[in-house]
Amino acid sequence: MAIIAPSLLAANFLQLQREVEMVNQSEAAWLHLDVMDGRFVPNISFGPMVIEFVKKVTTKICDVHLMIEEPSRYFEQFKKAGADHINIHIETCPLLHQDIRQIKAMGLKAGVAINPHNPASLLSDIIADVDIVLVMSVNPGFGGQTFIPNTLNKIREIKQLIREKGSSAVINIDGGVTVNNAAEIVAAGADVLVAGSTVFNAADPLEAIRLLKNA
Repeated sequence: MAIIAPSLLAANFLQLQREVEMVNQSEAAWLHLDVMDGRFVPNISFGPMVIEFVKKVTTKICDVHLMIEEPSRYFEQFKKAGADHINIHIETCPLLHQDIRQIKAMGLKAGVAINPHNPASLLSDIIADVDIVLVMSVNPGFGGQTFIPNTLNKIREIKQLIREKGSSAVINIDGGVTVNNAAEIVAAGADVLVAGSTVFNAADPLEAIRLLKNA
């Protein structure tokens, strides 16, 4: 069964504590936290302060996704805020290997994220060093987008790369995950499913998480 990581970006921020407590009661294991800077992506979300408050309430692993320029400037802030994982984009890190080593030296799990237009082969020289490969299955920056079908082929390619390189990385899929396509995504090789609208916009979010987990 896949690990489910509800994306807080889709939550009702007027009821943030209630939304986090709902996830606490669910079968989800991670809570996905999308940090956007309005530079790397055309949207601004939240930063360390919000994550610090969330950390006080959540019982789940805090999976922080930095969709920002110059992410290494902020690693220490996000660690202090309560991040358990830090995912950084291959597109924003000219010194990616160094950044991954820095995250792991801080005692956190390190993930590398890759946008839809970039091939799996870009991960070849880093995949043995990371804990998570975060595959964007929509263009980053906004929730509620439709899953890009070619992502399934990319998942298979990354899974093969993981085997070839002897990596222990898990594959995390972010974007357009629904109850209807979750089984196909997991069958392709995904280990973790990020789901925002599918969870927080559902009539019964706990049931939506259960269905995703058992897809």
